[in-house]
Amino acid sequence: MADLVVILISVSIVSLLSFIGILFIGLKEAFLNRILTALIGFASGSLIGGAFLHLLPEALEDSGQTTFYYVITGIIFFFIMEKFLYWRHCHEEECPVHTFVYLNLIGDGIHNFIDGMIIAASFVVSNDVGVATTLAVIFHEIPQEIGDFAVLIYGGLGKRKALLYNFVSALTAIAGAFIAYYLTYLQGIEPFLIPFAAGGFIYIAATDLMPELHRRNQTKESIIQLVSILTGILLMSALKILYS
Repeated sequence: MADLVVILISVSIVSLLSFIGILFIGLKEAFLNRILTALIGFASGSLIGGAFLHLLPEALEDSGQTTFYYVITGIIFFFIMEKFLYWRHCHEEECPVHTFVYLNLIGDGIHNFIDGMIIAASFVVSNDVGVATTLAVIFHEIPQEIGDFAVLIYGGLGKRKALLYNFVSALTAIAGAFIAYYLTYLQGIEPFLIPFAAGGFIYIAATDLMPELHRRNQTKESIIQLVSILTGILLMSALKILYS
């Protein structure tokens, strides 16, 4: 059984990323956009590498071909969560700014809750898979948290209140970690959680992060995106070799 303390430390580190937005307030928008392009690409590669190089190989050893049904279940589940619960795509013209802020916090809380479940489920398999998964989550959380902080400021919240609300939303990851950890005591649940988490990684990379990259089509930015994606995949590959 995985060490709950290690899981909680990992999830807490991810939750503390909610404060990262404060570091980018003074940066020029053009420079920030370049950083975000690289971070989003790196996050995409890390999630893809984490799913295909760490989570799925472990799941296939336990569940065989059934693994792919669990992956599909994970993808469909994330689609449902984003379609019906994850309200962060409410446009300014469709709802009041402050309503948008609070809906964004609710949606972000749901997203962080799932991240906590994914991290806990990965540590249940092994510490090396858990570490790789935590890193993948961190890399996709950084650009997201920067964006979330900007949304809260734009929505009218002060810097301190924005940081506090964003952090409270991030703490739902701990609740998700607890639930996933104790679910593993149920017979037969562990072989389901890992491919389910892999489905979540694939969904986030393919539907949330990569479409953002396609909005920026200049040659230089496209090269940065490709290099960043490949760097994220190579990092997950290096971790795989290191822990083999």
